[in-house]
Amino acid sequence: MQSPLFNYAEQQSQERYVIQNPQLLRVALTGQDDILARKGAMVAYQGLVDFDGEYQTSTQRRARARTGEGLDLMRCSGQGTVYFANLAQYIHVVEVEQEGMTVDSAYVLALDSTLHTEVIAVDSQYGISGSGKYQLNISGRGKVALMTSGQPLMMQVTPEKYVNVDADAIVAWSTGLRVQMQAQTTNSNVRRRRGNTGEGWELSFLGQGYALVQPSEVMPPQNAAIGQGLAAQFGAGQHGSHAQNQNNAWN
Repeated sequence: MQSPLFNYAEQQSQERYVIQNPQLLRVALTGQDDILARKGAMVAYQGLVDFDGEYQTSTQRRARARTGEGLDLMRCSGQGTVYFANLAQYIHVVEVEQEGMTVDSAYVLALDSTLHTEVIAVDSQYGISGSGKYQLNISGRGKVALMTSGQPLMMQVTPEKYVNVDADAIVAWSTGLRVQMQAQTTNSNVRRRRGNTGEGWELSFLGQGYALVQPSEVMPPQNAAIGQGLAAQFGAGQHGSHAQNQNNAWN
């Protein structure tokens, strides 16, 4: 059999995380460190791999009940190779270092099980629930696979140059940044997008670090029901996934 499809054969690499193509992640399991991945994100695997779809710590359960934020994860363990994807979104691999990273859980595809996650609240000048109110802090040392809709923009934040980002476009940022959520409108209209501009909440970042932005404010489906094609459940906040391997430290 001959076909140009054979140009898409498996990537051969000794790396643990490999971008098979911009929308497909390859992860090698050696039987030592497990991988935590978004439920339903496995598209293929080889070897002896076990998938535990009931994985969730008591802290994560309490945080989800209190805030609605969190990750629906499965634990992947064993020896073999697993391929992950989510609705053909683009994938980026990020090396998390000591300072950590803050991200909307909707953008996380997979992460090392050795990393620590904690739900945190983003300060709002109005004190009401809105896009971006709760986010996920990821700390420790390890790798995270993020998703974006479209090629992202990495913006540097310095004490001399703060950055404002639409709350539906922000993907992640350095945990050490100071963040405030705000809406440029009057109190009576705070729950609506700003006037007739189509703009709503924004996040302001100050300090030293980076903010990752995607060129999309659309919420793609995250949990397509089996047997229903693209019928899906939409979540709150922003969701996306764009991918190219970016082994950049968040510091």
